[in-house]
Amino acid sequence: MSFINYSSREINCKIVYYGPGLCGKTTNLQYIYKRTNPNQKGKLISLATETERTLFFDFLPLALGDIKGFRIRFHLYTVPGQVFYAASRKLILKGVDGVVFVADSQIERMESNIESFDDLKINLAEQGYELERLPFTIQYNKRDLSNIVPLEEMDRLLNHLEVQWFEAVAITGKGVFETLKSVAKQVLIELKKHY
Repeated sequence: MSFINYSSREINCKIVYYGPGLCGKTTNLQYIYKRTNPNQKGKLISLATETERTLFFDFLPLALGDIKGFRIRFHLYTVPGQVFYAASRKLILKGVDGVVFVADSQIERMESNIESFDDLKINLAEQGYELERLPFTIQYNKRDLSNIVPLEEMDRLLNHLEVQWFEAVAITGKGVFETLKSVAKQVLIELKKHY
């Protein structure tokens, strides 16, 4: 649920990048952060413990305009990928406005993708959300590697909701901004329904 800051006249929206460990969530955020105008973004914050890391930053895309005199500010988060960090992932999903599921295209990672996707649905439900009712985009990352699952197979296994998806190579930026624009556009459409 978006948060309105009346003093700064901003609507703050939370987008969470979710997926299995080492799938490219952090790489996505780092790429976006490096290429966002310094005057439009906050600091890239890494909340790290001995065993897990969560990244976060916010930015104000100038091209989006406003809604009823309020500017839109996006807050991007990653979640720890490993399933045993369930408490952290649940906490990060609290107040989510949009989700990007980053899937690792490597053959040996498909089981982890499916497990993480199921985990996403469970954690959202525990927060009172349904994935079907949230702005949601899938990114099939690491498409530059040789040992990858065909896109049609990945889509059959992960995209039961038939949402928009993107091929990506996050380390080079391929598909990174396209994925973000897709989920951000969906978030804006939802916002305009309520404000």
